[in-house]
Amino acid sequence: MKLDEIQMRDPFVLSDKESTSYYLYGTTDKDPWKAPGVSFEVYSSTDLLEWEGPFTVFTPPEGFWGTHNFWAPEVHTHQGKYYLFATFTAPGHCRGTHILVSESPMGPFLPVSDEPATPLDWECLDGTFYLDDTAQPWIVFCHEWVQINDGEVCARRLSRDLSTPIGDPVLLFRASEASWPKALVRRDGSGLVDAKVTDGPFLHRNSDGTLLMLFSSVAPSGYAMGYASSESGSILGPWNQVEKPLVSSDGGHGMIFQTFDGKLYLTYHSPNKTPNERPYFAPLTETEGGLACR
Repeated sequence: MKLDEIQMRDPFVLSDKESTSYYLYGTTDKDPWKAPGVSFEVYSSTDLLEWEGPFTVFTPPEGFWGTHNFWAPEVHTHQGKYYLFATFTAPGHCRGTHILVSESPMGPFLPVSDEPATPLDWECLDGTFYLDDTAQPWIVFCHEWVQINDGEVCARRLSRDLSTPIGDPVLLFRASEASWPKALVRRDGSGLVDAKVTDGPFLHRNSDGTLLMLFSSVAPSGYAMGYASSESGSILGPWNQVEKPLVSSDGGHGMIFQTFDGKLYLTYHSPNKTPNERPYFAPLTETEGGLACR
């Protein structure tokens, strides 16, 4: 298959050195909004042009709490295993990110714990993985605008095996700190008119040492993706927002991956409307302390 044949939101590419193959994960349920969640799927490739699949890597085991909104799977390698971070919700539960583990990028992935890694009473989504310079694992995620109005990006420490969150989350920044997200009029009867979205965080360290974070929101021109840089070089920031988004119209929830020959790519989905969304790859260049999308 070609990329333009794959319906997918929130694409994530794992460049797996063990198999010298690329694995493309994403939100693949045909109705990821209202229907019960079905599965997560993966496509594999050796050249980023021709893709095999889909192959199912996760279906909910008996007793698993998540029943809906199977969103935004990411697969990261850590201590010789493959860890899948993904969003779930269910009636009577807040939306949250659960962590799953497998011996293979092809799965099957099974939960590392009984509960999500995000706070149980917070509406959260789009957890990603970050390992700091002291080998401390973190989950970085969005505290949703639907609960707090001004969406946040937060970080929380994890145990070494990623099975247990440690301590309270730390606020990294709010959507309103960036100049480009658009204020939304809420339709939930609250009367609030200044809601701002955060979703899809992803960490990348430039070759010059600058720590950057992608995130997506709604801009005046539509769904968009920008980034921030850490002034301290650590996950705790402070985070300085870049004025203009990388992707300014009808595309977002992206990540950065490197090919086996050292090239950088930004992947994101576009357009932002089901069932037309497709994964898109854009060549990416590191600038001094930043990024440029070609």
